[in-house]
Amino acid sequence: MQFTILSNNMTDCKTNQATTTTIIMINNTLAIESIATHPDFRRLASIADISVDLRYASPHNFVGRDLYAPVDCAWLHQHAAQSLERAVAWLKQERGDVSLRVLDALRPQRVQEALWAALQGTDLLMYLANPVRGSIHSFGMAVDITLVDLSGHELDMGTPFDDLSERSHPAKEAALLAKNELTAQQISHRQLLRDAMRHGGFVGISSEWWHFDCGDRDLVRSEYTRIL
Repeated sequence: MQFTILSNNMTDCKTNQATTTTIIMINNTLAIESIATHPDFRRLASIADISVDLRYASPHNFVGRDLYAPVDCAWLHQHAAQSLERAVAWLKQERGDVSLRVLDALRPQRVQEALWAALQGTDLLMYLANPVRGSIHSFGMAVDITLVDLSGHELDMGTPFDDLSERSHPAKEAALLAKNELTAQQISHRQLLRDAMRHGGFVGISSEWWHFDCGDRDLVRSEYTRIL
């Protein structure tokens, strides 16, 4: 079990005295080495019609090294896996010439801590969830994802995965288009990805075109098992 301690400063309405309330939250946790024994998690290999290229299991990420070896991180919570299957089905019906490629799925807490440490002293921490709160990836309820064509080539999204710049921000696409920093086709590719994921029940974020959460973040953090 993991304990999260939160302090809340309050003023008593009768005495007008300031008090501090300490809340201890008990979160379910599980080591990544034991994930195969947990019924709530599914292997990515069980999801049909996707491809998988986990970038943190390679040097192709902003840290520049494999952060997952020797453990297997090709997993999702079953709820996220089911949502991804719905996204796959919608995309297959709408566009038979493209498919989804998962770039990251379950990310253990220990890896989130390593990423957080790597960005200390920079202005890039906004791109990561503080590991004290927990990344939704660490619950198996988020994916980083892109689109590929029939030849397996990734569609041009305007930036690579893990490009920690404003050009990766969906919220800034209109302004970037006006400045010719993104093309209409690149934005169209991103929109197709968003449409597919939305039909699966995922929600994107404003700063990374590739990242999608499944479910309410507060609920996930309080009710789901965090993988260490």
